[in-house]
Amino acid sequence: MTIQPAPTSATEGAEVTGHDVRVRFCPSPTGTPHVGLARTALFNWAFARHHGGTLVFRLEDTDASRDSAESAEQIVQALEWLGLDYDEGPEIGGPYAPYRQSERAKEHRRVAQALLDAGYAYESFSTPEEVEARHRAAGRDPKLGYDNHDRELTQDQRTTYREQGREPVLRLRMPEEDLSFTDMVRGEVTFRAGSVPDFVIVRGNGQPLYTLVNPVDDAAMRITHVIRGEDLLSSTPRQIALYRALIAIGEAQRVPVFGHLPLVLGEGARKLSKRDPQSDLFLHRDRGFVREGMVNYLALLGWSIGPDRDVFTPEELVAAFDVHQVNPNPARWDQTKAEAINAEHLRALEPGDFTSRLLPVLQDEEAVPVPTTMGQLARLSEIAPLVQTRIQVLAEAAPLVAPFYTGDDELPIADDARKQLKDSAPQVLDAALAALEPVSGTVGDPLGGGVEWTTERIEQSLREAIVDGLGIKPRLAFGPLRTAVSGQRISPPLFESMEILGKHATLARLRRLRAEL
Repeated sequence: MTIQPAPTSATEGAEVTGHDVRVRFCPSPTGTPHVGLARTALFNWAFARHHGGTLVFRLEDTDASRDSAESAEQIVQALEWLGLDYDEGPEIGGPYAPYRQSERAKEHRRVAQALLDAGYAYESFSTPEEVEARHRAAGRDPKLGYDNHDRELTQDQRTTYREQGREPVLRLRMPEEDLSFTDMVRGEVTFRAGSVPDFVIVRGNGQPLYTLVNPVDDAAMRITHVIRGEDLLSSTPRQIALYRALIAIGEAQRVPVFGHLPLVLGEGARKLSKRDPQSDLFLHRDRGFVREGMVNYLALLGWSIGPDRDVFTPEELVAAFDVHQVNPNPARWDQTKAEAINAEHLRALEPGDFTSRLLPVLQDEEAVPVPTTMGQLARLSEIAPLVQTRIQVLAEAAPLVAPFYTGDDELPIADDARKQLKDSAPQVLDAALAALEPVSGTVGDPLGGGVEWTTERIEQSLREAIVDGLGIKPRLAFGPLRTAVSGQRISPPLFESMEILGKHATLARLRRLRAEL
């Protein structure tokens, strides 16, 4: 039987724009979400929102041995944290439901049968050993893969194989011509005729494979653009051939436009794998990356909003995003740059917003009491602006904030802070106590108070006593006081911290360190 090749669609390569744009994010629910997966979701979201189109979220959950409900829930949590809202999906439904691949098996089998009936797919009985033997007999590399041998089996041959107990796989006929397409990221891409053999779409046990179900679902859901990782580039000729066959049998309207995003590399120019800690999206979230910072940095993994500009909001990303401007060269995860970008977004937050985002991180780190009282929250609203400009991720605030919620007699003194104390430390502490004791304050009030117990008055008194009185340079004058008040070598601004702690706590901590020296 002679089968006509599936024709090239009139819409092949024609790019849809505006509200007709339909893209999809279709992860397999295995493991913890990684940054490469998040970058793919982000670029699909930005593309859809830029055009006013539709983002479809579909779970490809057909691998029972690896898929898990926990992983599926984590993917949803990742999308929610990043603020990547979708228009159709498993929980919210849509016109092309269901959106779980495992619930579409009947449709996959129906389409596979239609491809077989129309001659675009055929039954293949060859074993891997037989394929290798034929290659050796012809003087070819035995590892070349399937040789299209079973394309023209007769009915008698198929019957004989079945009588031997063989169960055939279904393979799609690849066209005997070059396959070319225009990649939105990489430009013109061509796969030469014969470079891709006929491929399996249904196992011998009747189970449809990813090579079939992914394009079938995309076609059923009217996907117009496929934006995915570079690692899937080699599968594109197979998918184009399958789309052409689906169009020929009335199961698809068009071949979507493809765009393949660059690899994300880690240390040593290696592909960032799931085993690399930097690849764990939730690890960054739990350390205190904010949504704006992570979205910003993920977008920089292959795209730029403009020359000499690295910091932008999600709204600015959507307004400017053009997938055709994505750099096809590999992107490298730079943790230092990622944290610097996040720090910019932390500093841009309104004080109240920053405090509300900081609180759960501090609670998780046990830097503030849980539950946190109204009075303790009020103190945090005073502390937060002092640390906002000093951290890159929210978790870095925990050691800076914890001393404000620690008892004066329980405050630990860090080893590095104790080691940097100079021989003049006792003299500095004595001078500070003498200078601060006369300053008016409500002694015993842990929140401080008093008309004169202010940052300005505290700084003036201490500078007069230590810098002017003792002749110690400002750079060295206040180290012992910082150690006494915070227990650390690095802390929020000293004089503001003393005002927040109040006179009673400040003097108690100064006396405690003095007694130890």
